[in-house]
Amino acid sequence: MRYTLSLFAVLAFIWLANSGHYTPLLLTFGLLSIALVILLARRMQLVDRESQPLHLAAALPGYYWWLFRKIVQSNLEVVACVWRSVFSSDAVISPAHARLTTSLRSDLGKVLYANSITLTPGTVAVALDGDQILVHALTAAGIEELRRGEMERRVGALEESC
Repeated sequence: MRYTLSLFAVLAFIWLANSGHYTPLLLTFGLLSIALVILLARRMQLVDRESQPLHLAAALPGYYWWLFRKIVQSNLEVVACVWRSVFSSDAVISPAHARLTTSLRSDLGKVLYANSITLTPGTVAVALDGDQILVHALTAAGIEELRRGEMERRVGALEESC
């Protein structure tokens, strides 16, 4: 029941934030739409612990803050690579790809890790197959940074907080 209430709260917030009109008719339409979506989601058995990860609520803000700083840092590194390649004859951009093995156990942890890789500029998680993630990076240093495992450790800490 708490996952259904959580889904209701998220959908209601999205509806109200995007609508901008709060007349009784539109609020009624919004409520009916939300009820229909919840009914369909429950019928399809999509409302569960994995689709509504309430257990991560306490640990996610710290991870998001770290990921935000990582995204900014990676943006600056990508800009520096591009500018160095424009003003230098040296090949600064050296695309690389590798299969990284992850020790994360849950599907949610693996998906969070792959999405975090993709959100970080200069790296893309191309495929996730079992415990293997195929990663493409703008430079070989991007792959090496992932191999050091800080991002995986942080996602693992989220996974352990469950």
